[in-house]
Amino acid sequence: MEHYNMNLTLKVWKQKNKDTRGSFETFHVKDISSEMSFLEMFDVLNEQLIEEGKEPIAFDHDCREGICGMCSMYINGRPHGPWHGTTTCQLHMRAFKDGDTIVVEPWRANAFPVLKDLMVDRDAFDRIIQAGGFISVNTGNAQDGNSIPIEKEKADQAFAAAACIGCGACVAACKNSSAMLFVSAKVSHLALLPQGDPEKKTRVLNMIAQMDKEGFGACTNTGACEAVCPKEISLDNIARLNKEYLSAAAVIDK
Repeated sequence: MEHYNMNLTLKVWKQKNKDTRGSFETFHVKDISSEMSFLEMFDVLNEQLIEEGKEPIAFDHDCREGICGMCSMYINGRPHGPWHGTTTCQLHMRAFKDGDTIVVEPWRANAFPVLKDLMVDRDAFDRIIQAGGFISVNTGNAQDGNSIPIEKEKADQAFAAAACIGCGACVAACKNSSAMLFVSAKVSHLALLPQGDPEKKTRVLNMIAQMDKEGFGACTNTGACEAVCPKEISLDNIARLNKEYLSAAAVIDK
């Protein structure tokens, strides 16, 4: 693969905190390698700003291996940038051309208030998980997973749902800022496995209630969430969530 350097113009959202108004500021970076990751490019920009005595741009990151879901930012109007099924930290600069202007901004959702610049508060997701995204087990040694028979198809579906990293791209892409893809992935993962049976009914009711409490919007099945998900979580999980919710609600109503 051909390696090359490029000069770029960046229009980056700058905002002091959630209580202040933000705006785009323009920056220029030179000699950026096509093999750098997008976050490495931001590292170069921040080093440049620090050397100039200016405040660096705040952005979230942790593992830089596509696992933690921290590197959440809009890049040219698309969550995580132009590559399909890719997190921002795995996006390489060869996705752009020399002389390009790149617009970078944080997630836009009331449930994800901006903390500073490109960082948003995604604690709402944590509270949804705390509401029901867990299983109860007896104390002592855990049962050997291989001793519990699980159909191959269900195991594969549970594994695919568990791939969700909670980055929030689904919320950012949705016109209603819905969290249904995230919640459905977490509910589906446990609903498909026998270990999730004890809390099956209360889990889905509590997690949906917390989702609504956090102020996320409704799902209208436009599919934008699935299209931008870096882990390609399927809309099928939303159908399963609805089924689980109706089943649990019917039992409670009785």
